[in-house]
Amino acid sequence: MNKLSLTVIASAAVLLAACGKKEEAPATAAAPAASAAAPAAPSEIVVKIGHVGPTSGAIAHLGKDNEMGARMAIDDLNAKGVTIGGSKVKFELLAEDDAADPKQGTAVAQKLVDAHVQGVVGHLNSGTTIPASQIYNQAGIPQISPSSTNPKYTRQGFNTAFRVVADDVHLGGTLGRYAVTDLKGKTIAVIDDRTAYGQGLADEFDKAAKAAGGNMLERQFTTDKATDFTAILTAIKGKKPDIVFFGGMDAVGGPMLRQMKQLGIKAHFMGGDGICTGELPKLAAGAMADGQVVCAEAGGVEGEYKVGMEQFREKFKAKFGTDVQLYAPYVYDAVNVLVGAMERAGSAEPAKYLPEVGKTDYKGVTGTIAFDEKGDIKNGALTLSTYKDGKREQIAVVH
Repeated sequence: MNKLSLTVIASAAVLLAACGKKEEAPATAAAPAASAAAPAAPSEIVVKIGHVGPTSGAIAHLGKDNEMGARMAIDDLNAKGVTIGGSKVKFELLAEDDAADPKQGTAVAQKLVDAHVQGVVGHLNSGTTIPASQIYNQAGIPQISPSSTNPKYTRQGFNTAFRVVADDVHLGGTLGRYAVTDLKGKTIAVIDDRTAYGQGLADEFDKAAKAAGGNMLERQFTTDKATDFTAILTAIKGKKPDIVFFGGMDAVGGPMLRQMKQLGIKAHFMGGDGICTGELPKLAAGAMADGQVVCAEAGGVEGEYKVGMEQFREKFKAKFGTDVQLYAPYVYDAVNVLVGAMERAGSAEPAKYLPEVGKTDYKGVTGTIAFDEKGDIKNGALTLSTYKDGKREQIAVVH
């Protein structure tokens, strides 16, 4: 090949390359224009909220009640639409079963931490709430218990621990004074189930009743899984008590009432929120006399809030086909308190919205929720109730 041929080929190659660049240019220039024309997709973040309660075991009916309260709150929030920090939010509920067992409670607490939940509502009973609270605190995750009443829960110095019901000091103290001043109890027997909840409540009742002038008989004990109370009830019967107080749950309180009737013990039967349930008459199997049982629920509404509570109960039954047992409304409010704190902080990151939880001033189904420096609800109410014709009747709301 001669020099002239090489020159021609080289010139042709340059010309072809130039043509190629010229044809590509419009496509390259068009790309940014197409990108600019596309509307920006709205960002959506997923916020995980954990719930823990005993959905298996003897008090599964209470755990399921709480969980349904959480599901209802999550569904309502997603239906309404919530924006946090400029982003739309989809809430997801991560529900776990602790079976009212402290070991299982700490295991599922760690599971929720590992799943990176942004907040937790639970646990139901004090025996699982207290050990689990340490795990949430170490992870910096806000926790609101809708039903744990043992004072220790909020007295550990954890800035992540809150509750939306009154504690045992208020609950047991009110019941103890009521036993002596209103029911005119002179001889009072106390039984507890040795759980953190049952023992703590019975201790506070004992102190208050004694201070009010009650004659306290020898303390008796059982467990939260016991079914036979013949020995302790026989020992109590011989001392002819006016009142038998039980610190524990309805799954034990109901059978205890049956055996009291069998033994001919006609004393008033008192207890806290653990027995103050819709299931108690069924568990007692017709052994309750009208007005025999007096119990207190750590919470209560009056005045303007009664309408909202009734509407909640109707909506709950329509959604789940069952009545509210006890604490579902408090769970519902607790979820909304967490979300409200996220909205005010403009972030769902626990470290960023935690300070806002403590500043809460929320008007919910269960009343106004605000917290003191320990994380306890301010001005917590109690509802004193009895049972007539197998149905719970309110005696009074006490602050």
